[in-house]
Parts: sequence; C-alpha cells; structure tokens
Amino acid sequence: MRRLEMRTVFVVLWSTIVLLKLAIAARLPLFVDEAFYWLEGQHPAFAYSDLPGLTAWLIRIGTELFGDGLLAVRLPFIAISALVPWLVVRLTAREFDTQAAWLSGCAALLLPLLGSLGVMALPDAMLALATILCLDAGVRLLRNVTHGAALLLALGLSLGALSHYRFIAVIGVGIVALLMIGKGRDALRDPRVWIAIATGAAAWIPLLVWNVDNAEAGLRFQMVDRHPWALHADGWQFLVIQAAMVTPLLFAALLLAAWRFRRASDDAARFLALSGGLLVLGFFVLGFVADTERASFHWPLPGWLALLPLLGFVLLSWPRWLRVTMWATLVLGFVGVVGYYAMVSISEVRERSAGLKWYPSNFAGWNTLADAVRDELAAMPDDTVLVADNFKIGAELGFALGHPRIRVLDHPLNRHHGRAPQLQLWGLQLDDRAGLEGRPALLVTGANDVKFSALLQRYQTVCARMGALPVSRVVNADRGAQRFILSRLDGGAARSEGPCITPALAHIDTPVPGARVDAPFELRGWAVKDGSGIASVAITLDGAPIAQAQYGAANPWVVERFLRGDSRDPAGANIAFSATLDPATFAPGRHWLGLTITGKDGSVEQWAEQPIEIAPAR
Repeated sequence: MRRLEMRTVFVVLWSTIVLLKLAIAARLPLFVDEAFYWLEGQHPAFAYSDLPGLTAWLIRIGTELFGDGLLAVRLPFIAISALVPWLVVRLTAREFDTQAAWLSGCAALLLPLLGSLGVMALPDAMLALATILCLDAGVRLLRNVTHGAALLLALGLSLGALSHYRFIAVIGVGIVALLMIGKGRDALRDPRVWIAIATGAAAWIPLLVWNVDNAEAGLRFQMVDRHPWALHADGWQFLVIQAAMVTPLLFAALLLAAWRFRRASDDAARFLALSGGLLVLGFFVLGFVADTERASFHWPLPGWLALLPLLGFVLLSWPRWLRVTMWATLVLGFVGVVGYYAMVSISEVRERSAGLKWYPSNFAGWNTLADAVRDELAAMPDDTVLVADNFKIGAELGFALGHPRIRVLDHPLNRHHGRAPQLQLWGLQLDDRAGLEGRPALLVTGANDVKFSALLQRYQTVCARMGALPVSRVVNADRGAQRFILSRLDGGAARSEGPCITPALAHIDTPVPGARVDAPFELRGWAVKDGSGIASVAITLDGAPIAQAQYGAANPWVVERFLRGDSRDPAGANIAFSATLDPATFAPGRHWLGLTITGKDGSVEQWAEQPIEIAPAR
C-alpha cells in the first residue's frame, strides 16, 4: 500500500509540474541565450561557436512542428525534462528498491536545478538526459556487459557530445569511476564497450571540425578565454550557492550518500556515489580558478543527478522530523525557482522590479522594443537595413520579427559570450557604415549593455563607425530599466564633417532611487550630449512634466573622473542641473521620477525613471 501511495504522489506531482512548466513556458519572454539558439536553428549547421548543434536543432524542430511561439521553442525541452525523473525511478527500482525509487523520483521532480529544466530552451535538459542514460548504462555494465547496455552507453555519450562542452566532465568522471571498481575494469576490456565509446567520440567530430576550421574559437572561448585560470577566493561560494540551489538538507543528504557509498560492496551504489561525488568535487575545485562572471550554479547538476538514486538509503537513517523538514525545504526551493520564472513572465511584476538588483533584464523589454522597431521601419524605405548594437538585441528582435538576418555591430558582449565568431561566419557582423552599401538603416543601440561609466565610450565607438546617431525614438521598457535608442540613418556614407552627435547621458545624484521624501527637496544631477550639448532638462513624475531644471552649473569631477575626459559636450564641465520640488503637491506613495532631455540638435529623450516614496502630509 505504501508503494502505491508513493507512486501516486510521484505521478500527481509529475503531472502537475509538467502542466506548470507548459503554462510558464507559454508566457515567459525568451531569455537572450534562447533567442541566440533560435537564431542558430535558423542557420542549420552541425556545430556553432558556442555549442554543438543539438540545442539549435531541437528548437528548429519545435518551431517547424508547432509554429513560431514561445511554447513551440521550448516544447522539446519540456518533453526531455519530463522524461528524466522517470529514468531516475527506473534505475533506482531496478538496482535497489521500488520504494526508494519513488522517493528519488519525487526528489528529481522537486530538485530546483532539475525540476525547473525545460522552462527555458537550454542545453541543460539534454545534458541531464544524456547523463542519466550514461549512468544507467554504467550500472548495467557492472552487472553484465550486453549489447543493450553498450547501445545505451553509445546513445548517452552521443547525445551529451551533441549538447555541450561540459559533458566532457561526465565522460571523464564516468571512466574514472569504472576504473576504480573491479567489475568496471573488466567491462572496459570488452570490445562492445569500446565500440560504444568510439560511437560517442564520433559525435564530437562536428564540433572538432568546426574548431579546426575556425582557429579553435569555440574551444578557446569555453576552455581558455572565459576562465581566468588563476586562483581566486570566490570558489568557497560554491558551497553556499549549491546548498541554496539544491536546498540545504537535500544537499547534505546527497553529499552524505556520496561519502557513505564511495566504498560500498554494491557496485551500482559505489559507481553512482563515485560518479556524483567526483563531479561535484571537481566543479567545487574548478570554482577557485574558473569563470565567476557568468552563471555557473547549474554546472554540478549531473553530479546531483547521479546521487539521487542513493537518497532513499540516507533518508532511512534520518528521524521522521528531519525527513519532513527536508521535503518541506525542497518544496519551498522548487516553488522559489519556478515561482521566479512565473513572476518574470508577468509584465506588471517586471515593471515593479525596475530599479531593483534582481530586475530580470535578459527577459525584459523585447516585445516593447519589437513594437517600436516595427513602427519605425513602417515609416522608412523598403530597403532599410535593421542593425542591432549587439547579439542580444539582434537575436531577440530576430525572433520577435521573424527576421534571422539582422546585422549586428561588433560589441564586447559578442566576444564575452563567444558569439562573435558565429556572427562573422553568418556574414551578419557589420563593421561600419560602408557595409550598408548606400542603403538606409535603423540602428538599435542598447543603453544597458555596457557599464554606465562606459556608455559614453560605447556611443562614441558606434558613432565613429556609423556616423552621427540621431535619436528618432527612445524605448524605455519597464520605466527605463531596459533602454534602447533607435536611430534612423539615411543612405550614403557617414558624414565626417563636424562633431559626431551621440544620445544623451544623464544621472540623478539626489534623491537616490527609493528615497523617501516628506519636505521640499533639491533634485540634483548632470547631463551631457556629445556634439550638440543640452538645451534643457525637464523633471517628470510618473511621466508628466512637473518642473524645469536649472542647467549649466559646473561639475568637473564627472567630466574628468567619471567620464575620464571623453566628453565632447560643448558645455565642457558646466553640465550639472538642479530643481527644487515640493512633495506636498503630489499624492503620497510610490512615484517614478524622470527626466526629459532636449538637445541643442532638437532631439528629445526620455531618461530612465527611478522610484521615490512621497510621505503622507503631516
């Protein structure tokens, strides 16, 4: 009866989670990496600069079968992620115990790193499937080398090779684990196993060929360029981050399983403990020398997946209150991660989070931008070329507009994420105005894709390549938390006479974002605009003008230190503005403070808004 109850819990939980993922995936805006994988799928190839080809192929299959919507992009990944918990159950039931199998399956469903797979079209879903297939094959080989086990190993190795460079870690640890077990060494002497390994190795050939043909650009990015390969202290954060992402008690239980079964007499348990433990340990050590700028919390997932079948044995030795606490915290962790995706999928929540550290910039603003671009293109000649400032904008607009050939400027982000070589191969990188061949262009520049202190230099770089950047429209998504500048460029070569006019740059020094005001206060800040200068600065509240600022006071520190002397504003150091505001004239509560900047070239730009709290009148 107990087994039937646990199976029922698993089936109900699995069904609920799959439906939840479908609902979120249909609404969650496309993450920038997903958009680029979609773009890769529109340019079919065996391998790309950032990944092997399988992720892009799956997205292309989804869109070919189900249309061009968000859910179509993600459906193959939801299906793959839905299969993984069943495979965990099957492996555990066959090797250990049916009751433990349903426990491990429930943990696989709720483990935040694993349970949320498929909501986004990322390679981790296929990596998880490839990992569990290889683990299943490994424990089968320890019992008896058969054609079926060898075939399963070949399939897992091939899928992993076609998914991501990181699968190399799974292969290496798996071989080490087999070598540490007597029957594993016996299995490695069987030619069928080596045929399977050779088949898996052959799946790496497209990626190797791509790297040979492109000066090892992909390998250098994944293995060299993105990692400092120098000792740093950030590696200790691995323990905190993994404890949070796995949930603390499950984290402890899985580590305990790895330690307890590392020398078990049961070969299957020992293989899983060694595989999982060595993978997690390896990524922990790697954290002291590897990339810390980009997300890496999901890297150890194959290790946790290997340890899940052993979870039931650990829980048997725990008191009931501790088991209940573990399941409760696991549910809370799953709800937290999936809840985040659910909230991000709601436009009102994204807007409310503007100005906060957790603002989901990589999910936000793309539909608003696409609508503005459509409007601008409709008013321009038919032969207008759409140009994006970087790969993020190009890929997201490509998906929203169904346009996989958007030209993209060279940008630090393209190189930082390993996408520059691929854009060059597709012929999409635009080096300068001459590449337009006399055609008009609509240039979309991102104002949030470099550090604020480097934004003026970015504008100047684009200006040097493309000519003056007239501001035809400013897109402030979510109160300007995502900000884009749209510039209409006419046909012909860039004009070199006179200074290059860039979009404005501004900052409100006081009040700071989120400040509470209850008495007349002075608003102070600064604004610059290369080439033309600033004509006026108006203060807005919730988008409506409320005051005209006094502009032209000196602020040499900003010009000399923050802008590092790069400003070419005719006003020189006289770029500060101020205005006195009385909060008593406005309704109490949360409001959005902003600027309307008018340039001497006639341009009008709405600057990003920031929240303030107006206290009730006393």
